[in-house]
Amino acid sequence: MSLQPPEKTRKLQETLHAKAKGSPDYRFYLLYDKVYREDVLTSAYRCCKANDGTAGVDEQTFEDIETDGVERWLAELAEALRMRTYRPQAVRRVYIEKLDGTKRPLGIPTIRDRVVQMAVVLVLTPIFEADLSPEQYAYRPGRNALDAVRKVHSLLNTGYTEVVDADLSAYFDSIPHAELMKSVARRISDRHVLHLIKMWLEAPVEGLDDRGRPHRTTRNKDEGRGTPQGAPISPLLANLYMRRFVLGWKKLGHEQRFQARIVNYADDFVICCRGSAEDARRAMQALMERLGLTVNEAKTRVCHVPDESFDFLGYTIGLCHSTQTGKAYIGTRPSRKRVTRVCGAIHEITSPRWRMLDAQDRVVRLNRLLRGWANYFCLGPVSKAYRAIDAHARYRLRRWLCRKHKVQGQGITRFPDDYLYRTLGLVRLGPRTHNLPWAKA
Repeated sequence: MSLQPPEKTRKLQETLHAKAKGSPDYRFYLLYDKVYREDVLTSAYRCCKANDGTAGVDEQTFEDIETDGVERWLAELAEALRMRTYRPQAVRRVYIEKLDGTKRPLGIPTIRDRVVQMAVVLVLTPIFEADLSPEQYAYRPGRNALDAVRKVHSLLNTGYTEVVDADLSAYFDSIPHAELMKSVARRISDRHVLHLIKMWLEAPVEGLDDRGRPHRTTRNKDEGRGTPQGAPISPLLANLYMRRFVLGWKKLGHEQRFQARIVNYADDFVICCRGSAEDARRAMQALMERLGLTVNEAKTRVCHVPDESFDFLGYTIGLCHSTQTGKAYIGTRPSRKRVTRVCGAIHEITSPRWRMLDAQDRVVRLNRLLRGWANYFCLGPVSKAYRAIDAHARYRLRRWLCRKHKVQGQGITRFPDDYLYRTLGLVRLGPRTHNLPWAKA
């Protein structure tokens, strides 16, 4: 979705957004034919390819499609949509490890299904963007996670210092289909588009059983809940359902009663309060139960800033001290978990099993990781984290070089800092703080 759509697609999006913005109660009834338009499908394919990702259950890759011809593949897909013979395939289930050691399930549709979902996203996003609440920051044009962190920081510094640090249990897997479809149908009356979304929600999921054999389940259809996290349509649907919580919070008077402001990013949110955060927590839990969602009580807590700190979107937010004056202030800094995670990624890139590869290849991969990490973790006093990561990167790269060249010891003499940074071109995060005003605090 970061790619700019073609002019024709962009004009369609602008028209849909203007209509939705100008007519809050209008329901769109002629959208399905826009989904299989050549420009929309082509733009959807480009977005999916830019996101890359592995093959689905059909094992088809982007290379396979381009070998056979993208235009012909898209034309056949458009025809299947036009004739209404398109049916989604099963979603491939994979797991990624979370910071706490548990595993998060991801659903990977086939490329064919991903492209159709992305086409629907291109058509529907401008409509629902007009309705989403300002408290929601995820998957929206012109907004990102850093904006959400900045908003929380701003609220804390204006007196909203009692915080409900909330956590939902398996949000994507818990969204009830019937209520979600009501949220979609509030704006969309095109039955063919609604049918597409319903099919994706009920698609079977294929994973591996205990013996490593393919196993399919229809849990989502049987239980009537869940949208696969990892599918292009899921972020939009997740935002739509979370909008119910944000609007309910206001309409029930909780925002005014507890002087409590929500900041939401996907399934992560905090409630910053001037009133009683404990009362706000109970009200939040009751509202989530009405929405059919489960609050993870073990991970949900109330904290009082600056006496306590909390983590949000990878940042620890709480009491900081100026390195120059020692003055205390409420600020943001990279969380210890995220520093540990990036050090683990550095460790993996410099694993002994890669010692037969070229040193330049390892440095290129390290630099891509370090730049990406620093581009996100650029708020607050980051110098300490940057120094720790720089030191770990130097240590691990030296260890890798020593193994590769069979050098005894730590390799400091053979591979000094000047060699790592000037000759090999390793990125150094420390100097980046000179251009970050927050990092100087």
